[in-house]
Amino acid sequence: MAASNKKRILVIAVDRDNDLFEKAKVAGPVIGRKANLDAAMKLAVADPEESDSNTMFEAIKMYDEVSAEGEAEIVTLTGDRRLGYAADKQIGEQLYRVLSEFQVERCIIVTDGASDEQVLPIIQSRLKIESVKTVVVKQAAQLERTYFVILEKLKEPYYRSLFFGLPALILIMFAISGWMGYGWQPVSFVVGLYLIIKMLDVDESLISMYRNFFSFSVERISLIIYIAAFIFIVMSFWLAREVYIQQVLLGGDPLKIAAAALKGLLLLLPWGIMVLIAGKAIDLMHERRRYELARYGMYLISIVLCWVVLNVASDWILARASFKDLVYTVIVSVLAAILSIEGMRYARKQIAAGMNLENKEVLDTIGNYVGKTIGVDRRRGVMIVQTQFGHKIDIEIDNIRKIGERVTIKT
Repeated sequence: MAASNKKRILVIAVDRDNDLFEKAKVAGPVIGRKANLDAAMKLAVADPEESDSNTMFEAIKMYDEVSAEGEAEIVTLTGDRRLGYAADKQIGEQLYRVLSEFQVERCIIVTDGASDEQVLPIIQSRLKIESVKTVVVKQAAQLERTYFVILEKLKEPYYRSLFFGLPALILIMFAISGWMGYGWQPVSFVVGLYLIIKMLDVDESLISMYRNFFSFSVERISLIIYIAAFIFIVMSFWLAREVYIQQVLLGGDPLKIAAAALKGLLLLLPWGIMVLIAGKAIDLMHERRRYELARYGMYLISIVLCWVVLNVASDWILARASFKDLVYTVIVSVLAAILSIEGMRYARKQIAAGMNLENKEVLDTIGNYVGKTIGVDRRRGVMIVQTQFGHKIDIEIDNIRKIGERVTIKT
């Protein structure tokens, strides 16, 4: 974008659930008045009841008013139909692309409700927000009833899967568990675990971790490794189940039965996890993401140490090892873990110091803009970042998640 085309204020319409693409097949970001008008008309034709088209029309109206007083630009940012982290990350990346083309100082946000307004911190981390406009669509009185709102929400994939998909999955699990003779306990365990994960609000983090760890592709040798790891893990649980059933039939102390089952589990489970880590390491080397290798090396060491401690603990319960052996193993494992952590930290610092980190954009894991890198202080183990307000902050290298065209740090 030429220097003469620099813009001073940005009018932003937000479509967090990406209805613009899902219904009108228009991908974001949508930049410019004409492009936004065309996209809004396509969305209104595709779904006349969709409120996001009204949001875009309001943004165009706001743009016309602002541009009459000075230089301005309009853009519609779209998220993801799954909402949550996926939507926020997509909006953050689109905003980054827009700001790389237009030098703006201020912005006006136009949304259609509380869901879209959840992205305000992401935008506020990079621009000064002058105004937030919430579009309320006027409706007839009979359409304002609760059942109409619920029916409209159930048309959206996220809410449809929540209200219909989850109960359906639970019913299917009950049926399968009944056919296999396990009763209701396994299903209750899975549902309870899911509710705890939702209560702790870590479901999006777990999904993101899963997607970052597994990047399946038939063109990669790691796919074969992941399949082998899956076989190891499944077989380990099968072995543990067989040992448990055998020990129950023989009778005895429940604690010793549990220890024997744990020994059966540990025969193959650690190998399966280590094979998974090896597959991920191959992917990282192929993608030249050397910095992240140290973290997975730490995972590998942790798996080995846990394996050793749990094995000795099981042997002690089964009277195959003395308490002295258990204490000695725990002490050595803790010391080894401390040394490994320090060694991995040193390796990460050396790798980061050897990389070109100057003048890179720094974002957190949900897309908030932090600033630009100035350099790395190897002695203190920190990366020096300059914020958009000119302040310098130190970020510990341990908090760096990824290093590529941009640097991603832990939130």
